[in-house]
Amino acid sequence: MVFLFQGDSITDANRDRGVNQQHFIGQSYVYLISSKLSNELAEKQPTFINRGISGNRVSDLYARWNEDAFSLKPDVLSILIGVNDAWRTVSGEPSGVTDRFEKAYRHLLEETREVLPDTRLILCEPFILKASATEEKWDEWQVLVGRYQNIVRRLAEEFHTVFVPLQDAFDEAAKRAEPSYWLHDGVHPTGAGHDVIARRWLEAVSQNGFI
Repeated sequence: MVFLFQGDSITDANRDRGVNQQHFIGQSYVYLISSKLSNELAEKQPTFINRGISGNRVSDLYARWNEDAFSLKPDVLSILIGVNDAWRTVSGEPSGVTDRFEKAYRHLLEETREVLPDTRLILCEPFILKASATEEKWDEWQVLVGRYQNIVRRLAEEFHTVFVPLQDAFDEAAKRAEPSYWLHDGVHPTGAGHDVIARRWLEAVSQNGFI
């Protein structure tokens, strides 16, 4: 089985860009998931590929999808994206003038279903907490990311994919320790935060019979 993980810096986490990715797959939730499943599925000798790129928006994924998704022919494809789409808009950057999140995400999924009809898709919910990067414009962040969360949930239903809910997991975690304990700037996970993602991902995937 080939598991492919796609996304931004949350997925990237300093992964290797060359031939050593099996040994240096990054320090994100992908590492935690691959470690557990590599052991549990050893008889199948699964392959785990991390193609997350820091700073990516969903439109950036679409631009590199031939090389970084279709050509790899994954059996399972997991996507976690959205925070940079929101960040560019909240920051008033030129690249955030128009919001292409839903349109680009839909195109991505339509083409993936066409080219890789047998690939199992997993859509992860984008998330934030109130900390250094988000607190100044917290209300704006909440509205925008909340809209993206609803979009991802709808797309998951429409395209019959697994949906991994994450915002509620981080909200619950923030009752145990301050938000920056889980997301050091309100966006990027700490080790504890990556474990929150990995646990939810494994739970959702197991419930849907993927592993």
